[in-house]
Amino acid sequence: MSTLRERARIAVANDELQVALERATDRFATQKVAGASTVANYEELREAARWVRAGVLARLPDVLGELADKLESRGVHVHWASDGADANAYILDVAQQCGAKVVVKSKSMASEEIHLNDTLGAAGIEAVETDLGEWIIQLARETPSHIILPAIHKTRKDIAAVLNQVAGGDLSDVPAELCAFARQQLRAKFMQAEVGISGVNFGVAETGSVVIITNEGNGRLVTSVPRTHIAVMGMERVLQTWEQFELMLALLPRAATGQQITTYVNALSGPRRPGEVDGPDEMHLVILDNGRSDILGTEFQEILHCIRCGACLNVCPVYRQIGGHGYGAVYSGPVGAVLTPLLSAAEEAGELQNASTLCGACWQACPVKIPLQDLLLGLRRKKAEEATSFSGERLAWQAWGTAWSKPGAYRATTGVAGAAAKVVPESWVPVRWREGRMAPRPRGTSFRHWMGGEGSGT
Repeated sequence: MSTLRERARIAVANDELQVALERATDRFATQKVAGASTVANYEELREAARWVRAGVLARLPDVLGELADKLESRGVHVHWASDGADANAYILDVAQQCGAKVVVKSKSMASEEIHLNDTLGAAGIEAVETDLGEWIIQLARETPSHIILPAIHKTRKDIAAVLNQVAGGDLSDVPAELCAFARQQLRAKFMQAEVGISGVNFGVAETGSVVIITNEGNGRLVTSVPRTHIAVMGMERVLQTWEQFELMLALLPRAATGQQITTYVNALSGPRRPGEVDGPDEMHLVILDNGRSDILGTEFQEILHCIRCGACLNVCPVYRQIGGHGYGAVYSGPVGAVLTPLLSAAEEAGELQNASTLCGACWQACPVKIPLQDLLLGLRRKKAEEATSFSGERLAWQAWGTAWSKPGAYRATTGVAGAAAKVVPESWVPVRWREGRMAPRPRGTSFRHWMGGEGSGT
């Protein structure tokens, strides 16, 4: 697999990607600020939301148990999936029992996380993404580039080229024409599908409900037209009360798109009851652990507060340059740089904690005030503590720390380094540190010397 540095180099050199990222992230970051301004006490709401999420996680087993019990009392089948393989096996079994040949899906990052489509496809079941952005990247054989805007990296021209693979080259790049074609194609899939699969924005324990928040009508079609509905929920995506949900609903759309509320807010509490016209005959909820329980009780627990709004991506200077695919993982941006290393044991996941300037813009944008920069620093400390090899780089940092812990050694080494930097060629700087940046050249005098009045002319 390629490295973060290699993927970043490719992304930065892609002029079309840079234009698409800048246009989209600027727009949504601006809309987020405008949306927040419509609430007089927005900062108070952020603080309240942080404590709500912390309170729920503190008693997560009880809250999840209440949600499951109330759903089961209405005929919902609840499955506790320990990992992605467990979740995939259960979903595949349900689909096969239904005789499914076609499955329609609404947007679900949890299903992306466990690579559900691959499992279904290997069993001969066609899984069709019905969120417009997700369908576009599925046709392009790509992965989402943003938590809420999967095709953020695509221009209108790119999208037209992708959809013309299905249309046979008859489409222009006019958005209305592209959307009309997508609607026509996907409506046929809704009618063919035996199973609908959705994500879950929040579970609400007090009534035993799962809530799906979306700006597209596909969420309602996926959960009501097929005879079987399967919802996939990360175990942390639960609240105790509707009052808590009201708070999250005030924050999530504003942080994500600047809206006061999304077009659709769907609350589902079970399969179709006798006498009801709409809804599935059968409903399943898969509650996914997949490493989340290992995060509980650790210094990184606050990452489980995330409500998947994508606001941190839109303001992150790293994401804005390399896009989602630069991270090489399902979850990108600052939240992905924290969450992916915690959920994945893969060696390449560990490098994502370095994909940050630690500027704090992500924390300022986060509606539930996750201190992402602190969590990233924690991951870096953890990695350094776990390192067993004494590389040249590590020894150099240890020597630097020892020298600069004493004033005399600090002055001596900075003086020598400043003098040497004037004559040492840039090629002597280690390649890894030189790539992508210019080696700085010192001025004629140090700041310390200047402040002492010795070089300031005073």
